[in-house]
Amino acid sequence: MADYELEIGLLFLLSRRNRRRLLMQRQTQRKPRKVWIRDIFTRRKTQGDYYNLVQELKLGDREFYFRYMRMSPETFEQLLTMVGPIISKKDTYMREAIGAAERLSLTIHYLAEGASQQSMSFQYRIGRSTVSGIIHETCQAIWEALHEVYLKPPSNKNDWKEISKEFEELWNFPHCLGAIDGKHVSIQCPLKSGSLYYNYKGYFSIVLLAVCDAHYTFTFTDIGGYGSTNDSSIFNNTDIFRAAESGALDFPDAEPLDGFANDLIPYFFVGDEAFALKTWMQRPYPGKNLLEANRIFNYRLSRARRVIENSFGILVARWRIYHRPIQTSVETAENIVKATVCLHNYLRQTNTASYCPSGFLDSEDSTGQIQPGEWRQIVAQCGSNGALKPLASARGARHPKDAMKTREILKEYVNSDCGSVSWQWDYVRSRGNIIPQA
Repeated sequence: MADYELEIGLLFLLSRRNRRRLLMQRQTQRKPRKVWIRDIFTRRKTQGDYYNLVQELKLGDREFYFRYMRMSPETFEQLLTMVGPIISKKDTYMREAIGAAERLSLTIHYLAEGASQQSMSFQYRIGRSTVSGIIHETCQAIWEALHEVYLKPPSNKNDWKEISKEFEELWNFPHCLGAIDGKHVSIQCPLKSGSLYYNYKGYFSIVLLAVCDAHYTFTFTDIGGYGSTNDSSIFNNTDIFRAAESGALDFPDAEPLDGFANDLIPYFFVGDEAFALKTWMQRPYPGKNLLEANRIFNYRLSRARRVIENSFGILVARWRIYHRPIQTSVETAENIVKATVCLHNYLRQTNTASYCPSGFLDSEDSTGQIQPGEWRQIVAQCGSNGALKPLASARGARHPKDAMKTREILKEYVNSDCGSVSWQWDYVRSRGNIIPQA
């Protein structure tokens, strides 16, 4: 019996030894792991865009550098000092980190050119998934670094009055605190989102709503609303609407119009037919065959409202990521919109001579005729493929009586001797469809 147990024990030990030997053989015979980085990406520093083309343009061709980055080398360096600390990575034992300047360069060019992330991967010799992560993180960092300085809303009545003064001086419309508009931002179909982002026009979108001052600078934005929300309800669901309705925006107190009647006129935003009439929101009279006085009011309001149209036009013309639906996740798309809005304001304030040179914006001659800005030609090239689409008009809304009264007084003012501009009658009459005054 003892011999039998001994034999069993020896067989067990032998079996364990053989299993260990077999395992070691399999480990030594295992196929070598595939290369963890492609050859083209190992040559990033010798053949990638950042270390070659970007440096060549920076040192020898400022015009093409601007086309590549939408800013001067000095402005890029200034931006890097603000964004760089947020996006810097540490080297690891396995690999050297991609530097902050290269990350920012890649992201800015991606936004400016509107190229695919795969194209950016080839140009910068960086893996596709890494490119995607860089763009997501850097856009988020641009927002974090810039929005509190360059997208800072007015904080008190004096700030608002300064904006109103500039609208009256530049666009001849009193008590205007900003021009407002909203856009559907077309995106690729989000994963597992159902119909949440699918709008009534038949594509997927998030919503961008913005207010700008008299100098084409955004003062408020609301980004990321679901595209499926009814257009007439989109504005009502924004922080801007809730703050304006509650009085939290600290608008100046209502005052009489200079040189006119003693009626107290509130300060307000101006918008198009997509926005309901409020005491703090003025919109045009609806319809085509209008009384001359109503047409005059609509024309004068349109001059102030055209500022936001130009602001969005500049945004699309300069940042060609908007020339087609944005092909990223919803979260990255929102970061892209936030980043481009901040970059727009940053460049309007620091690099405006290059960012918006003479002729780039709409202008008017002495008779009020509009000279289309260069941005319109660039945007027209997008055709129906552009990412920014207008909101639908708000129809059938019942307007508050005090808001309608305010519009009537404003209409009387812009048709009066003290509130009119010399060319308005000829401009409006040249366009016909006027019902004579009773």
